[in-house]
Amino acid sequence: MDTQSFNATSDAVQSPAPPPARSPAPPSAGREAAPPPRPSARCAAPASRSPFTLTHVWILLGLLVVLRYVVPYLLERYQYAVTRARQQAEYDVASKALGSLQLSGLSKASQLVSQKVGPSVVHIDVSSVRSQRQPEEYAQLYGRPAEPSYGQGSGVIVDPQGYIVTNSHVVHAAAEIEVALSDGRVLPARIVGADSATDVAVLKIDADRLIAAPWGDSEELDVGALVWAVGSPFGLQSTITFGIISAKHRANLAGDVYQDFLQTDAAVNPGNSGGPLVDAQGRVIGINTAIVGDSYRGVSFAVPSSVARAVYERLKASGRLARGWLGVQLDDVSEPTARRLGLPAATGAVVVLVVDDPRVPSPAKDFGLRVNDVVIRWNGKPVGKSAELIRMVAMTEIDSTAQVELIRAGRKLTLEVRVAERPL
Repeated sequence: MDTQSFNATSDAVQSPAPPPARSPAPPSAGREAAPPPRPSARCAAPASRSPFTLTHVWILLGLLVVLRYVVPYLLERYQYAVTRARQQAEYDVASKALGSLQLSGLSKASQLVSQKVGPSVVHIDVSSVRSQRQPEEYAQLYGRPAEPSYGQGSGVIVDPQGYIVTNSHVVHAAAEIEVALSDGRVLPARIVGADSATDVAVLKIDADRLIAAPWGDSEELDVGALVWAVGSPFGLQSTITFGIISAKHRANLAGDVYQDFLQTDAAVNPGNSGGPLVDAQGRVIGINTAIVGDSYRGVSFAVPSSVARAVYERLKASGRLARGWLGVQLDDVSEPTARRLGLPAATGAVVVLVVDDPRVPSPAKDFGLRVNDVVIRWNGKPVGKSAELIRMVAMTEIDSTAQVELIRAGRKLTLEVRVAERPL
């Protein structure tokens, strides 16, 4: 091996020479151009995945359709099934409970109340005369002719001798009164007496075979007690409605201190005025008298029987209502007044003035009542406010003796007072 060969070998071992670049061979005149190289399998892969992607799109669209339409439908059916099962369970429980509660007794009670009080309820037609408005020149020449006015209401027979209780405003300024009985008879009636302060009037008819409704005691009824209103709303005779006592002792609704109403939610409408409010035994515990607004709104008022009966008996006896009189000016006991007078509670009626006039009777002066006396009981009944005491005194029989419990300078006293008649 010569030196030149050794060197060539060493060069090859240390750094192999790159292969010589091949220049593209020019196409010969007698040959066609070589076809382009075929794509490898790796380059063809994306084309083979295209059907798989479309399948996913269709699946996604199908899922969206299911979520949009099928799932809500299934949820609705499920909720319906749950609700239906709950309603069925409630129905079964309610059916069993209603069977044991015997609520049919309440329905029967309404029927019996209607049968008991129905024959005693009357329809009242009233005609009055009022001056017709005319131009002044015609009035001077021809006078003012009378124009008839008509009204209607209800009433209740409380005495088989023909005495009927109704509202004073029903028969106010009446020229003629006709009463339609439940048996079809229509009879004229006359006014025995009326008291506008309590809105109670008494009528009299001449008839036999009358059925009187019994009186009940409104003081025995508690709030929530069942009541029935009977009358002729809008002229519809013998209408009965049902409700409860919503409140008691609603006072001064029309600005009159002598008014003391029962509040009820029994449906009362124009034409019901004067009709009875009865309890579950068919006893008269009130006389329907007023509503809030022009028609029924769930709030109506009745004169309690404790007032209506007392007024009826006095009007029947004398045709007028003489009210009791104590001869004092009263006020409610406020918190400051209670502290000033050393009272245990802000209740009762405090005397702020004792009448001292020789022309006017003054039982308070004659029997020892003084200013700052606080009346807490009248004839054994508690006094909460001054208006209550005024009504109690007013309904006390004239010339009778009343027991007055009061607090004076921190001490309880009991006085006897002879009630006088309130001056006109």
